[in-house]
Amino acid sequence: MEWVYAGFIAFILALLVLDLGVFHRTAHVVKVREALRWSAVWISLGLAFSGFIYVGYEHHWLGMGLTRDTMSTPVVAADGTTIYNDGGSALVKYLTGFIVEKSLAVDNIFVIAMIFGFFAVPPVYQHRVLFWGILGALLMRGAMIGIGAALIARFTWILYVFGGFLILTGVKMLLMRDAEPDLNENRLIKLVRRVLPMTDQYQEGRFFVRAARTGRLLATPLFLALMLVEVTDLIFAVDSIPAIFAITTDPFLVFTSNIFAILGLRSLYFALAGIIESFKYLKVALSFVLVVIGVKMLTHSWLKAWLGDSFNFYVLGVVAAILGAGVVASLIARRTHPPAPLA
Repeated sequence: MEWVYAGFIAFILALLVLDLGVFHRTAHVVKVREALRWSAVWISLGLAFSGFIYVGYEHHWLGMGLTRDTMSTPVVAADGTTIYNDGGSALVKYLTGFIVEKSLAVDNIFVIAMIFGFFAVPPVYQHRVLFWGILGALLMRGAMIGIGAALIARFTWILYVFGGFLILTGVKMLLMRDAEPDLNENRLIKLVRRVLPMTDQYQEGRFFVRAARTGRLLATPLFLALMLVEVTDLIFAVDSIPAIFAITTDPFLVFTSNIFAILGLRSLYFALAGIIESFKYLKVALSFVLVVIGVKMLTHSWLKAWLGDSFNFYVLGVVAAILGAGVVASLIARRTHPPAPLA
């Protein structure tokens, strides 16, 4: 499997190099139409990769499907090989994980928009912050997935801890108010401002500049915005990583579905930042998704016995139905009670 991971990581790095070095070499304001086009590209790549997942797991290329998966019933082949996932089961788990992670990533947009607004980040530099922010997020999530997979392999009972945590998180998200926090009181901002000398001015999209007189290295507000975006994703990853382990504990399926869900977050931000508040029931839907995934994690043995190995397919349907209901309810509410016109 090492070669499969190496090939996938090389593929993702090539995409990132093309994104920043070719398609977005020149800083510019990303318009909604461009953002929608790139969102379609990233989502299409994630869905297209499911074809590789199906074929690779069906034929068990380089050991694909032979890794222990707590959410599967193992089958012993004629040659004595233990198979945990074939093409069909791996495909459903990958797509379910991709949809769940993509949906939870949308919640990041609320916070990122607040961060950019607080620091008054010029639109022309926002893509740069998101690019490096998401690159850092990919590294952090890779490490967290590796740690999570190792813990589950050694301590199976930790799945129930994850399940309970997801249910509590979903209930908290449902009950918490949407009041915006005061970033002036953020401990990270205070710490960085205390440790690093800073400039109050943006310097052509740079994170650091040198003072003209002293040559001292100064951080720019863009660096602070980047730091907060990184911390925000780390916080959201604490919710989303357990959610994907509720669907499968196969590390490659967890890793790939997570990476493709995160890759399109930049373009999705520019496509939805201006209208995300119109979907007033999206947070409610996401909270129910977390509760459903948490319950699934707690009862996966019973569900498997009742519905068979295809129970992940039903979970996929339930998740899609909840998210669809949240979007439809938001659109109906917006049509029934349109926002008041600006004075």
